[in-house]
Amino acid sequence: MPRRRILLVDDHPFMRAGLGQLIDRQTDMAVCGEAGNPAEAFAQLEKTKPELVLTDLTMPGRSGLEFVKDLRALDPTLLVLVVSMHDEAVYAERALRAGARGYIMKEAGGENLLAAIRQILRGEMYVSPRMSARILEGLSTARPRGSSSPIEKLTDREFEVFQLIGQGKSTRDIAEQLHLSPKTVDVHRSNIKEKLELRDATALIRHAVRWVETQQVDS
Repeated sequence: MPRRRILLVDDHPFMRAGLGQLIDRQTDMAVCGEAGNPAEAFAQLEKTKPELVLTDLTMPGRSGLEFVKDLRALDPTLLVLVVSMHDEAVYAERALRAGARGYIMKEAGGENLLAAIRQILRGEMYVSPRMSARILEGLSTARPRGSSSPIEKLTDREFEVFQLIGQGKSTRDIAEQLHLSPKTVDVHRSNIKEKLELRDATALIRHAVRWVETQQVDS
């Protein structure tokens, strides 16, 4: 049988090289192309015609979540597996809602990654057993959805703005990066403050910076 075609999207060349070697050693799958950012990935899609896109979430030029949404809008049959260093407890459900068929952390190792790829190529979805249990618990009536963390109350766009605030970006910087107007960014900032129950802009910045630093330590 022909080997299944996989497109790698990651801004770290060493990461792409490692993934490529791992996948190309398999008899049932092969790397058909590589890209360092979403713009390069879209250019590769028509040429390589992958069945599955293996993508990171943090890349230059575009939000990873928005990239997943764009891929699914472009081709609803295209399978997407997110491979990220970011904590699945924060990002996995967002990635699945964006249209990904699975989420796996980079620390999971090669064998688990190959198992995840094969599971998705079979038409199934993939998250770790821990994340699967968490999602099922979230659907239970015993615990209201999103009650575990105030961050989960944020929409994907608000979440992106929150992350960029934590990285020290100004309203103008955020507007340019997300292709929004400064006024729209201010609306998102206001909504974030309300949802996280923060009294002013200073409290928002402090909270966002602490959250980003925590994510970096965990990863």
